[in-house]
Amino acid sequence: MSAPVLYLSHGAPPLADDATWTRELKDWSATLPRPEAVLMVSAHWEEAPTTIGATGTVPLVYDFWGFPQRYYEVEYAAPGAPELAQDVRKLLGDVQQDEERGLDHGAYVPLKEMFPEADVPVLQMSMPTLDPRELHEIGRKLAPLRDQNVLIVGSGFMTHNLSCVNFPAGPDYEPPSWSREFDDWAHQQLANGDVDALLDFQQKAPAAGIAHPRTEHFAPLFVALGAASDEKARTSVEGFWYGLSKRSVQFS
Repeated sequence: MSAPVLYLSHGAPPLADDATWTRELKDWSATLPRPEAVLMVSAHWEEAPTTIGATGTVPLVYDFWGFPQRYYEVEYAAPGAPELAQDVRKLLGDVQQDEERGLDHGAYVPLKEMFPEADVPVLQMSMPTLDPRELHEIGRKLAPLRDQNVLIVGSGFMTHNLSCVNFPAGPDYEPPSWSREFDDWAHQQLANGDVDALLDFQQKAPAAGIAHPRTEHFAPLFVALGAASDEKARTSVEGFWYGLSKRSVQFS
């Protein structure tokens, strides 16, 4: 049986302080078959050509600013996945290697909740473009990894516009209409398996330009869709955090 494919909303480092969200991620991971390795595609690594990160355990990338010091002291020493790196090269062809590049917060923040023992090998790869169809094709090429029990994870955020977030209101305030409308639309398309609509979201989704003024947090979904062979998705985590949709989905 093939491993599932995930698209998850990864949150910021303070996700670790949110009892509800951390429980949801832990409960979700408890339902997953234990993977041989995780291939992580994060919104926070764009580099062309496609680049794979360290195949050993190296320091994390604390790619955020202005947080309390304790968030910069988090560790997640997951094993590297050199064999997976070789497989990715074979499937994608033109792939670069950066052995100094550790996991960024789009990778380790959710993984720390889902696989807290850090005992599952992890490999991160970059997005070489934000073009939905090109990313979808990359996902299709990666799909055979599922038969090797590799968990392919696209890590982004279902809605992501930090300029519109009312941080003083706290994490549980009523989400704005643009976030709810985009979330509802994406939920419907994912449940219906309407890949064409999702790939053309900037033209078809309500409030797309507000929900994603820059599309890097939605883009990992396209890799997941391709790897999932366009299967319908079911929601594993839903709700809002500081007005942003944290909807996360699983394919098969």
